[in-house]
Amino acid sequence: MKTVLVVDDEKDIVQLIRYNLEREGFRVESAQDGNEALKKASEVKPDLILLDIMLPGKDGYDVMKSLNQGEKTAGIPVIFLTAKSAEFDEVLGLELGADDYIVKPISPRKLISRIKAVLRRYEGAKSEEGKNIDFGTLVIDRDSYTVKVSGEQMFFPRKEFEILYYLASHEGKVISRDTLLSRVWGADVYVGDRTVDVHIRKIREKLGLHSDMIETIKGVGYKFKAE
Repeated sequence: MKTVLVVDDEKDIVQLIRYNLEREGFRVESAQDGNEALKKASEVKPDLILLDIMLPGKDGYDVMKSLNQGEKTAGIPVIFLTAKSAEFDEVLGLELGADDYIVKPISPRKLISRIKAVLRRYEGAKSEEGKNIDFGTLVIDRDSYTVKVSGEQMFFPRKEFEILYYLASHEGKVISRDTLLSRVWGADVYVGDRTVDVHIRKIREKLGLHSDMIETIKGVGYKFKAE
């Protein structure tokens, strides 16, 4: 049974989501603010988090950043719930590593469909190309979602990890931005090229002296080349 953590301070919305998810066979946990959400996420380790942006105290963006930094929570898929429909908010949420977003008012059928799509994509990513990668100066452990650069373990949020892993597992092959978008975020989620470029920039910063292992192919995408 899959567990979904619903983070929203509106009790009516939580009850609506709980009712519909439990009908579909999900186990539901809930939290009403950011701090409670982080505590529950660490304790329960849900299979997916539905995260409202407008929360008391820590907002959804801050919660997302904290989830990314936690060893127990960095790999959990997140769908944002938002009353905001401005593109800036959507892009920011996806750049932080969210898997999808749903604009309120919530359609239960659409919500369940999007949750199942994210979980399918996540399970597929875990089972596909499951081998670890060792280039000496760069070691990528698929099982533990860890990356070592020159022997030092570096923290990579899940989206950054998946981009790096996909590029490294296709060493020498040019990978288009569209391919990365489709493989990491899914074809049914709107994410612009800028989101990929932002993640690549962050990955290169963490690779440090080895940042040139990811080569930009102008107008196309990126290519990974082992040293």
